[in-house]
Amino acid sequence: MAEPSSDSMSVLATKICNQINSVFTNSTSTPSPLHTTVDEISSTAAHGGKIFVYGVGREGLMMKALSMRLAHLGLSAHCVGDMTTPPISSSDLLIASAGPGGFSTVDAICGVARSNGGRVLVLTAQPESGSSVKYANAVAYVAAQTMADDDGVVEGGALLPMGSVYEGALFVLFEMVVFKLVSVLGQTPDEIRSRHTNLE
Repeated sequence: MAEPSSDSMSVLATKICNQINSVFTNSTSTPSPLHTTVDEISSTAAHGGKIFVYGVGREGLMMKALSMRLAHLGLSAHCVGDMTTPPISSSDLLIASAGPGGFSTVDAICGVARSNGGRVLVLTAQPESGSSVKYANAVAYVAAQTMADDDGVVEGGALLPMGSVYEGALFVLFEMVVFKLVSVLGQTPDEIRSRHTNLE
């Protein structure tokens, strides 16, 4: 049987998955983003609080995917900007993504959340230099390449440009978060499935 070519689908998929996996295998001195995120969400849920998510661009899409799964878990989850988003208050949590460290809109939304008593969790690849972290009660460090440190040169066989590694890492991180929350919240597959929309 012939060896797959270097640009076959399986080889490319493996390289991309390995690049994203490296985000979670690199050791850092900060708490894991998995534990930080699970702790913040479970604490908010235990107090009956609402969870809001916000991000821009492709990061925003990952945040919306998380919100959908949180709703499937029975939590009051909302995407900032939706017309049905309720107000944030002191029992609530905003989870915001600022991969490169900060965006003017992310900073503004985090500021509004804090001024109204909400707790803010910022996910970022730039925890030391980003403008958004100054609004955070907690920071989840996702140690991935973003546009802040992408010089346009693809080195070492890396396939994902700009913020794609960070965005892919968010998707994987959120799947791990949901996996952990299923147990923490005592949810069954049937309960989770029962909350999926039937308006499709």
